[in-house]
Amino acid sequence: MRNQTQINRAILLQLRLERISADSSWAHQASGIRAALAKTISQEDHDARQLSDLMEKGFLILEKAAGEIPEE
Repeated sequence: MRNQTQINRAILLQLRLERISADSSWAHQASGIRAALAKTISQEDHDARQLSDLMEKGFLILEKAAGEIPEE
């Protein structure tokens, strides 16, 4: 059975990963995680643990990419 909250968070994460600048050193990894998230979400009976692991990696990438933003 699908956990709709987890799916919604994964979709939101995909959208945030998409916004990482192509100039970022994290852009390539973000692209891979986005694709893996999309594939996992689209599966009728996805593995919730796999989705959770992908989300953890995605949030880590967001955190690292945010660290590249210069403070003003």
